[in-house]
Amino acid sequence: MKEAERREFVAEVHRRLKRRYASQMLTSLDHSSPWELLVATILSAQAQDSSVNLVTPKLFRAFKSIKDFSKATPSSLYPYVRSIGLYRTKSRNIVNSARMIMSEYSGKVPDRMEDLERLPGVGRKTANVVLSNAFGINSGIAIDTHCITVTNRLGIARTRKPEVIEDALMRYLPQKEWANISHLLIALGRDKCTARAKHCEGCVLNDICPSSTTGRKK
Repeated sequence: MKEAERREFVAEVHRRLKRRYASQMLTSLDHSSPWELLVATILSAQAQDSSVNLVTPKLFRAFKSIKDFSKATPSSLYPYVRSIGLYRTKSRNIVNSARMIMSEYSGKVPDRMEDLERLPGVGRKTANVVLSNAFGINSGIAIDTHCITVTNRLGIARTRKPEVIEDALMRYLPQKEWANISHLLIALGRDKCTARAKHCEGCVLNDICPSSTTGRKK
């Protein structure tokens, strides 16, 4: 596929997904502040957002502010997050992130990629989630496992490396849509294009997707 054709293909994918999943163009992690979103996103690594949403209400009632978390010990978080995978490591990262934010960022979650990535347990994906959903800043595209699965099946990428997929999507879509495409790919991945199986019947992309099983590809 030539560059111009690939650009139009990605644009068409985006248009169709936006029509179908417009109501899902936001994070499914419950939060009321940038800090709560940061905590929830750290907890969501290798875990379902729905599982995280079950534990964060009690967690945020027990520790109401960044300052509260900074004064806590990782083990004091365990009773609230024990059901989440890797909860010990995540608890340590949350507490240490709170301490760094208090000491180096005046108690406020930073709104720059390079600062967020300095925090313990925060990689580029987490930073992108916080920047786009808490601050409305599109510095990049948050690539999760759904995005990897869908973009590979669509032929947009032939790799499982998030940074390569992110670069490809950023090249073909305007910056104002970077946060949206992440949410839209995730929505499709949860609805029709799961990692375990493709459910091409009823998918809005089944006539243009090279991996479609419906036989309707043009």
